[in-house]
Amino acid sequence: MLSRRELLKWGAVAGVGAAVPWSLREGGVGGGSLIEGRASAAPLVPGLSDPAAQPKFVELAPNALDPGFKYAPDTPGNYTVGVGLSATMTGLVDPAGVPVATQIFGYGQGGLYTWPGKTFEVGVPPGATPTTKVTWNNNLGMQHLLPVDTSLHWAYAGAPLPYSITDSGVPIVVHLHGGHSDFQYDGNPEFWWSPGQALHGPQWANVPGGFTNTFVYDNNVPAGNLWYHDHALGITRLNVYAGMAGFYFVRDDMDTGQPGNPLGLPAWPYELAYAIQDRMFRNNGELFYPAFPGDPFYADFITTPLPDPPFTDGGPTALAEFFGDHMLVNGKIWPKTDVEPRHYRLRLLNGCDSRFMVIRFRTARRPDNIDLRGAGAPIPFWVIGSDQGLGSAATEVRELLIGPGERYDVVFDFSQVREGSRVIMDNIASDAPFAGKARGSRSNFFPDRQTDRIIAFDVIMPLSAEPDAFDPTAIGGYAGNPNPAANTRQVALYEGTDEFGRLQPLLGTPVGGSYAWASATTENPVVNSTEIWEIYNTTGDAHPIHLHLVNFEILDRQKFRADLLPSPVVGGAGSGFRMENVRKIGQAKPASAVEKAPKDMVTALPGEVTRIKATFDKAGRYVWHCHILSHEDHEMMRVLQVD
Repeated sequence: MLSRRELLKWGAVAGVGAAVPWSLREGGVGGGSLIEGRASAAPLVPGLSDPAAQPKFVELAPNALDPGFKYAPDTPGNYTVGVGLSATMTGLVDPAGVPVATQIFGYGQGGLYTWPGKTFEVGVPPGATPTTKVTWNNNLGMQHLLPVDTSLHWAYAGAPLPYSITDSGVPIVVHLHGGHSDFQYDGNPEFWWSPGQALHGPQWANVPGGFTNTFVYDNNVPAGNLWYHDHALGITRLNVYAGMAGFYFVRDDMDTGQPGNPLGLPAWPYELAYAIQDRMFRNNGELFYPAFPGDPFYADFITTPLPDPPFTDGGPTALAEFFGDHMLVNGKIWPKTDVEPRHYRLRLLNGCDSRFMVIRFRTARRPDNIDLRGAGAPIPFWVIGSDQGLGSAATEVRELLIGPGERYDVVFDFSQVREGSRVIMDNIASDAPFAGKARGSRSNFFPDRQTDRIIAFDVIMPLSAEPDAFDPTAIGGYAGNPNPAANTRQVALYEGTDEFGRLQPLLGTPVGGSYAWASATTENPVVNSTEIWEIYNTTGDAHPIHLHLVNFEILDRQKFRADLLPSPVVGGAGSGFRMENVRKIGQAKPASAVEKAPKDMVTALPGEVTRIKATFDKAGRYVWHCHILSHEDHEMMRVLQVD
């Protein structure tokens, strides 16, 4: 198997006509020739928590839709939320079996910060307000919990902002992911602010009225599962990893979130919201994030010594991907939920840095099993919606791909199994970059892998008298984007190297090649126009692509061929690629049934052009990017300017 770096080198030295990564020449997704991630998974490092030694299915999973876990408004529609340092109990134990706490950066009110942050629920109920206003206060200090690579293009980099975290504190900016926000409230990474709101990012100079940390969110959108997280330039991966994420649910008169709703959807306590994330920890409970020689994944991406300065002792440096060996749901390691034998609605968020998951539900061999040995066959469940709302129909599946940043709305019927059973949500994708195969290669699994399981559901609660009225035929209505497209725009995904020789994921265009964040804007739709975007993925891995401001319809995917030629990075340092002789091949494949919903995330598979359709109805400076957080922090993000 070619390593990630070997693949990049192969493409860079090949001649014209053959200079295309293997996946663009040899059959595409499902053809058995895709190159997936690294050649091997990271070994366990002394001093780090051993995931195999941690308790499984002991902690109860918090439900982010529990009424006690929702933000209380200061006044109707108005909230004050801070970001601060706290400690939380994840369920981790030290090598002696003693529970240990983990320091986090959380969101909260009144000085109480949690991971994840509490949930916003807006719309009908708790009352129709056209907007939500949130004042976001940065209450962090002068030290990050994780190693910060200041060689990246990040919030404090470069004149006229020669600041540092030790001098000015940890910068933040909150992005409501999926929000239909005016640009100054969108969470653009250049709109950051420091603790106490003392310093502000450079783009605030272009906002009428200047800086504000009171953001206004438009609730006049379809009911859906949005989420909020940090988006500060160059340290998004670190701030989110430290705990900065939470849910934002929009309700309407059909999907009310209440019992007896017109769609017959399960409602609290039968509606569960789960943010699934992966992490690594030290034995004392501290969060661990690799950045130095000898750390997991370092040698996969840093193959020659980095210059000193700026990399004293080889780091800290950003790495191209991160895969944790502990699975967490709402901040708890491998938790469980006690359920009744009835339908439950599960609002699932993949909040991982780089990990794609392929989830299934299986009955454990015994009710006390903590692994999947002898587990039953995958059990069918319904997918009823995705990122920003309900789909065109309910789709019955036995497995579901969820990329980083994606949300899926599913309904599972626990009456399908015998009372007293344990149902385990498992994950068959690998501990490595996803290339299109549902089942990961064993060469890309962690040793003594524990990431194949996520959460357990124990069917031990007596059935209540609450009606169980779920009817999959009641789901429907999404018909895609009805507006005629005024323009077709071609964009491209590349991998290159930065000025230090590190792997650098990049965005660009097929003809123009690879662009840096700071280069001139090339994605500039006219306000109120509808466009079709063709996303060409020249890399060996899938990328979860996110556009701010809009929801879009996924149209189809089609394989393509091209000559991939080395080219400088436009507007930045390092080397990238450009394409020549681009041609689509074969037949286009329509979006899968579960993708027929209002989406703000799309998985762009290697060797394929993915087509989406969106209407850009607000003017201003937005962004589009890969939602692998390690990628967007290292130049796989571009300005989306709507004028």
